[in-house]
Amino acid sequence: MDKPNRHVAILAYDQLCMFEFGIAVEVFGLARPEFAHLDWYTHEIVGIEPGPYRASGGISVAANHDLGRLEQAGLIVVPGWRGAMTPVPAPLIEALQAAHARGTRIATLCSGVFVPARAGLLEGRRATTHWRYAEILRAEFPAIELLPDILYSEDGTLLTAAGSAAGIDLCLHIVRQDFGAEVANTVARRLVLPAHRDGGQAQFVARPVAKERRGRIGPLLDTLRRRLNEEWSIARMADLAMLSERSLIRHFNDTTGLSPLTWLIAERVERSKELLETTDFGLDAIAEASGFRSQETLRHHFRNRTGVSPTAFRRSFGGVAAE
Repeated sequence: MDKPNRHVAILAYDQLCMFEFGIAVEVFGLARPEFAHLDWYTHEIVGIEPGPYRASGGISVAANHDLGRLEQAGLIVVPGWRGAMTPVPAPLIEALQAAHARGTRIATLCSGVFVPARAGLLEGRRATTHWRYAEILRAEFPAIELLPDILYSEDGTLLTAAGSAAGIDLCLHIVRQDFGAEVANTVARRLVLPAHRDGGQAQFVARPVAKERRGRIGPLLDTLRRRLNEEWSIARMADLAMLSERSLIRHFNDTTGLSPLTWLIAERVERSKELLETTDFGLDAIAEASGFRSQETLRHHFRNRTGVSPTAFRRSFGGVAAE
């Protein structure tokens, strides 16, 4: 049986995103004497063009190898790319296409997904990226099966992580695949992180801004946000806005991109998130204040919108655990 190729090539280039680059170096490049008995990773920094490179924060990065070195890699890591709309140099596209044909794993972090996408490697494949870039990726590469709410995705030898810190989740997933859960847990403890996070990146997305801040239903939206704890039917909203129910639904869709009830649920979840972060209210009180009326209804809609329970969200972002 052939020995697994544990050699990792971490790409470097001008305008390099240092956070994602640092994640890859930390997980795959840091000396780990506790794993001396394992065939642990070796790594190299591979430049896609002559350096040195200007990275984020004014840091200068040098690479010790060029693209020819990718032929020896068992895993290629693409940190955040230098711009969602920035072209990818032809030599890099060709090198990644050749690596993919050899069966080399390719992992992208954050906006790094645009690199294999432009190489044509993700057509018909599942992938994710930072929520800020999801719609750009969807519009430019409609053949990709975009999964915008998850932390990372794996489709064959192509692995993609969502925004920024989700790169840690993906790298730990790779360690778990290669060496098992116990080793991945040890790496996570050294990083002072959980080995696996609940939910997806939906829990980190900020409140969506309406496409049209004012307009025919602007005053209604303001009222609803102030009085989320009240019962709101489409008929009551229409009466307050002095519109027919059909016109109300049309104006809601034009202004927010959502139906009235879907918008209302989204706003109630946002209010719940604020209360979970900033108060020690129990779930009954939060459900009442946000208009969900019961813990069960709150939990149902909260998990549907964020991918985690209210209690798990509070553990991550708040101070006092919910009862």
